[in-house]
Amino acid sequence: MKKLVAILSVAMAAMTFAFANGASESGAKSSGKTIELKVSTSQTEQAMISRSYQMFCDKLNEKAQGKIHATLYPAGQLGGDEDVIEQAIQGAPIAVNTDAARMGTYVHDMGIMMMGYFMDDYDMALKITQTATFKKWTDELASKHGIRVLAFDFYDGPRHFLTNKEIKTPADLKGLSIRTIGSPVCTESIAAMGATPIAMSWGEVYNGIQSKAIDGAEAQDTSTYPSKLYEVCKYMTKTGHFQLMQGLIVGESWFKTLPSDVQTLLVETAQEVGAETAKMVLDEAAKSEKLMADAGMVINEVDTAPFKAAVASAYDKLGYAELRKQIYAELGK
Repeated sequence: MKKLVAILSVAMAAMTFAFANGASESGAKSSGKTIELKVSTSQTEQAMISRSYQMFCDKLNEKAQGKIHATLYPAGQLGGDEDVIEQAIQGAPIAVNTDAARMGTYVHDMGIMMMGYFMDDYDMALKITQTATFKKWTDELASKHGIRVLAFDFYDGPRHFLTNKEIKTPADLKGLSIRTIGSPVCTESIAAMGATPIAMSWGEVYNGIQSKAIDGAEAQDTSTYPSKLYEVCKYMTKTGHFQLMQGLIVGESWFKTLPSDVQTLLVETAQEVGAETAKMVLDEAAKSEKLMADAGMVINEVDTAPFKAAVASAYDKLGYAELRKQIYAELGK
């Protein structure tokens, strides 16, 4: 009898564990509670990338049917990018707009995607995100740094110089303090072209140029226009030195708590909207340039060959020269 009681006790314990475990695995899906997700970007609400993420929120909310609900927080409302990324890593339900320069601080090789003149255009950038090398980077972000990449096919266009001095060659940049993204791949690329790179919050750039704390900035048209930099900069020099690919990331620990169908929905919707909005960016950039020109900004086309030659030294300095050859070989370039 004692043996029978013991066997029944073990069986009951096993059933209890299985039930509890099953309930845990189903998580928010079985509870019926909507999962709330905050989507953060430092760009203004009018910027193209912010509108892209609003489209993501709208499409996700429509598809999710109450399982998950996303809300956009533009203009750095949740804090600086680095701080918000750290919150996501710690498990906060936040999706963060980022780029390869910032991800390069976690996985060094990934930073090459924001090196000067590494990518020619969006098509080339997209091919890189589909390589085995890129998958290795994203796997490392997840396993070693707690960062899950939902999509890296959002595009915000090529970046150009914005100054009050006319720029025709790299020599014209000498002595100018230029705001750029505060990552080595960007600062070293800008320095190699002759300028003094300055890391500064995007929201401070307008006042920085107006007060002459900096001499200019480098940015993409889809941010330059809504931020009204044409009011404080006379010239745009179309160097196209960086192709700004953007990614949407969440914390790996938070992502793993989601039901599998919600995980799939997040990834598929992010990638879908990234590809869809990328096609709109160049049209948006052309419209923005016309509006800025109408407002008095002088927009100059220049020979980019001297700028490409100048930035080559940065690849050697940061140890990216061989990696560039490897990836180009992978692309058949």
